[in-house]
Amino acid sequence: MGTLLIERTNAVVTVTLNRPEKKNAISDLMYRELLAVIEEVSASRTDRVLVITGAGDGFCSGHDLTDEANRAWMDGIGNGLAGMRNIGAVALALHECPKPTIAAVNGVAAGAGCNLALGCDLVIASEAARFSQIFVKRGLTVDFGGTWLLPRLVGLHKAKELALLGDIISAQDAAGIGIVNRVVAVAQLRSEVDAIAARLAAGPPLALSTIKKSLNDSAFMSMAQALEAEAVAQTMMFAANDTAEAMEAFIQKRDPVFRGE
Repeated sequence: MGTLLIERTNAVVTVTLNRPEKKNAISDLMYRELLAVIEEVSASRTDRVLVITGAGDGFCSGHDLTDEANRAWMDGIGNGLAGMRNIGAVALALHECPKPTIAAVNGVAAGAGCNLALGCDLVIASEAARFSQIFVKRGLTVDFGGTWLLPRLVGLHKAKELALLGDIISAQDAAGIGIVNRVVAVAQLRSEVDAIAARLAAGPPLALSTIKKSLNDSAFMSMAQALEAEAVAQTMMFAANDTAEAMEAFIQKRDPVFRGE
């Protein structure tokens, strides 16, 4: 693709945002290509994990305000609404992707780039990573799902602090407030992400997808509703071939081989 590098290895799809001269700022074309690859991975029976990272020394500096195609729809309310809905479609596709997703944050993650990372299931950051809800410093409001993600990840007051001040925070501080899962040395980022992705790729696809959806949906449920959803989902797992394989492997003291069936 024009703005993305895509690598497939052992059921892991690594998507590298490839505009290093712009700190991987998201152009109109990149939004469209991101949507296409997320939808492709979501529908694939062979892709099991999606990893998103950035080329060079940046993860993603957010929306490219200099991109001509982006600016074309920023000039009018009607065009702007259509453009923002296209951006929202990318964020929603990432959120609803049935496969585990990992953000490998190698540098700055600002604005939409920050929320692209936070929209993944796991966020692994190098010590060089930085995070910012920089929108307010550009006279803008939060987008790419940040208004939904932030309060759920860090609580309402902390979300307001991040969004209203737009400060840049370190990877360590991001981990401290719960928006980063692990912080590793710069040189170890790829190996750490590869190891986690390999574990997920070897896991039971149906169970992983169901766990992800159940946790995402829990924000809208009462305890009683969540318990009923668990009962229905677990009953479906009981009937899966992968569950039978897991039980048989346990008895035989070997590693299971999951096929997503």
